Amino acid sequence: MIRNTGARYAPLLARPVTRRPQQWFHSTPDTKSTVGVQNTIASSAVKPAAKPQNPGAYLKDFTPSELMSYFCIGMATLNKPILNMCIKAFPYVPMWMIKTFVYKIYCGGETIEEVKATGERLATQRGINNMMISLTIEACDGNDNVDPEYIVKETARSVHEILVPHTAKMIETTGKDINSIPPGYVALKPTGFAHDAANVLRYYNTTKKAEFEDLVAKASTVVAAISEANAKLHQQYPDRVAPFVVAVVDAEKHELQEGVYELQRRLYQQYNPLNSPAQVVGTLQMYLSESAELLAKEEKLAKQGNYRLGLKLVRGAYIHSEKQRDTIIHATKEDTDANYNQGISYCIDQIMSQSAKDKNTATIGHLVVASHNGDSLKLASQKLFGDEASRNNIYKANVVLGQLLGMADNITYSLTKNYGVDNVIKYVPWGPPLETKEYLLRRMEENGDAVRSDNGFPLVKAVCREAWRRVFA
Repeated sequence: MIRNTGARYAPLLARPVTRRPQQWFHSTPDTKSTVGVQNTIASSAVKPAAKPQNPGAYLKDFTPSELMSYFCIGMATLNKPILNMCIKAFPYVPMWMIKTFVYKIYCGGETIEEVKATGERLATQRGINNMMISLTIEACDGNDNVDPEYIVKETARSVHEILVPHTAKMIETTGKDINSIPPGYVALKPTGFAHDAANVLRYYNTTKKAEFEDLVAKASTVVAAISEANAKLHQQYPDRVAPFVVAVVDAEKHELQEGVYELQRRLYQQYNPLNSPAQVVGTLQMYLSESAELLAKEEKLAKQGNYRLGLKLVRGAYIHSEKQRDTIIHATKEDTDANYNQGISYCIDQIMSQSAKDKNTATIGHLVVASHNGDSLKLASQKLFGDEASRNNIYKANVVLGQLLGMADNITYSLTKNYGVDNVIKYVPWGPPLETKEYLLRRMEENGDAVRSDNGFPLVKAVCREAWRRVFA
């Protein structure tokens, strides 16, 4: 059972989701769970293509150098001692090795041009028609190497030079319905928008008020560029009910979250008016025991303030670094899973409760299901494609399934290639390898079990099998 959340979600799940024990947050589904997602979609009238002949079929989309990187990742995740050794050694690994063997798998590039090429490749080779890009430069732990003005400028430039043309191209060239193309997303990392960012967020309403207002202004500069782009694209494509481009406020450590929540609310109020697609999405970390109450609070504030909510629900990415994890995080993995599934179920129900004539009136207007968990993706798919009414509901365009670049590629492949699911994106971090090193380390720490369930010795075998096929087929 979830502690103190039962009355917060209404309605609760129409039917229970069978949960299997999993090792850690963001764990990638195994073959059985992946099949569950496939069967759900196949039974929901999404036309299936041929099933993959082996669980490593997704590897055929990667270059030889990328296969070598996957082989190295498989070797590094063969077992827990090896993985722990790699995590401890990672901060001391030379940058040329990280760039050669790790960076290109999990990051989209160092420059805007490289990220554009990544987006094109995701679309043409892998059937992933959009992405959430993130200039991954953080100052949470005192990294003030990069000027926040530069981050604002580059983030806004990435909207105009990457997301807007890419989204328009997908609409024009894929031959799909206008509401079948997912929006493009840009992640806003609050700790990148201020010097001494941790203290700015920690003391946002006391000693750092002026600095926090400056942080809000910087974030608003980026969202204003998004709002302008959405207005222009809506004139070209008036039948679209989802936004074209969305700003996503990323989560931080729990001790900084009150400042992040205040930032999100300011942006909601300014850029998510009623009767319009939600242009700003905030992040809720559902491994926090307070998250159900927080979701209810955000919905109440939105109704009182006459604005709409956009939400990205994640399980959470800071469990190793949370100082009070014994008191602020759900006691068990099963509690977190149930809380997450109830959260996405409630949000999807609210979004899908609208009819075509409602014109974006639901308080919860947009949802990113950010998960590598097979049961959660199965649940979301049931609600979006489970019956004819759901399949014909145009507002399902405001629900998107997202996974990290380089992770859960097997299930992403199955969703896009085998079952033609369109509402799938990849989270694509980009920027200088030195500045993204913290992100890469966190992926190893927080998603170690996700890596192992999808990689380790099974990945080593799959890479060898794919290499053999290329040489001898």
